[in-house]
Amino acid sequence: MEFVIQNESFNRAIADVTRAVSSRTPFPILTGIKLVATSDGLILIGSNSDMIIEKIVPVHIDGENAVKIVEPGSVVVSAKYLNEIIKKMPGDVHVRVNEKQVVTIKSGDIVTRLNGFHSEEYPNLPHIVEAMNMEVPCYDLIEMIKQTAFAASKTETRPILTAVNMSFAENRLSCAATNSHRLAIRSLSLKSDVRGSFNVPSSSLTELIKLFNNERNQITIFLTDNYIVFKTKTVSLYSRLIEGKYPEVSALLPKECKTEIILGTSDFLKGIDRACLFASEWKNNNVNLEITDDRKLRISSNSSEIGKIEETQRINVLQGEPNLSISLDGSFLMDALKVIKEDEIKVSFSGTMRPVVIEPVGNPDYLHLISPVRSY
Repeated sequence: MEFVIQNESFNRAIADVTRAVSSRTPFPILTGIKLVATSDGLILIGSNSDMIIEKIVPVHIDGENAVKIVEPGSVVVSAKYLNEIIKKMPGDVHVRVNEKQVVTIKSGDIVTRLNGFHSEEYPNLPHIVEAMNMEVPCYDLIEMIKQTAFAASKTETRPILTAVNMSFAENRLSCAATNSHRLAIRSLSLKSDVRGSFNVPSSSLTELIKLFNNERNQITIFLTDNYIVFKTKTVSLYSRLIEGKYPEVSALLPKECKTEIILGTSDFLKGIDRACLFASEWKNNNVNLEITDDRKLRISSNSSEIGKIEETQRINVLQGEPNLSISLDGSFLMDALKVIKEDEIKVSFSGTMRPVVIEPVGNPDYLHLISPVRSY
């Protein structure tokens, strides 16, 4: 196996696939990156058994020669050392592998040799040729994930809650995430006849955002019993699915509403951010919301040792009962508000100890629910 490749293209591809490589694995070969040289270019694969990232460096990129394949072949090389070596190389990289799997890396007058693994020992990619699939605009998919994945659980107490539930119905995709104290739901209309419910680890989707963030074309999603695959022409992310039935999230939504208010999103976010300065003393970062007698919203928090912060904000629209006082987790509120693009939000209250629903005004495809916390 032998090839010559642009340093920048090689470095970027290694960085992408290294996201899927874990140093903490009982299988030494999974600490490596699989390199496959073909007539079409160089393929790099990284895996931690739960997630696989495949990156293709084509022979030509934007009309320029990116990689020249001298001799096809494959090898597995330590991800840690390959990453560090290529970062420090001054120019184009010449890679050659001998029959003993010794990898020689040359750039200018610098020569490095690494002991590789036989590529036949590396796990095969899941078979997706006949899998259900659909196309989704990359920008829309990333926005959906940004607006939901943060609400998934960060602990493994209930593994199913560490997932984002991706539900496919006719011409519609919905994402839902909850840690049992908050819930985020986002829907998207698309042309597809795929149906089914799939629990995707939120950690995989977080990596997907980083991997595809600059992609502006369509992403093809492939679905199998055990894996979901997100694929473009040059990048693929394979994620193992989490088994089990996801909670029925529609049952968590309040059936009735006593008070609705409409606020400016940016001002409300800044107010909650200020209130969180004194909220850290509380286990749940308590921020208090109260509708005042002059129909304004009072935002406050206090610390017995430091002091108290309080401000009032104008309510653009108020419907229902004007008497309201509730405590919410300030960090949960900020997470929800940061991913809302619309200028105004509608906040619906069903009682002091009932969940609060936050929706962007004019966008029925997204909502966030937050359970109240006790203020004593």
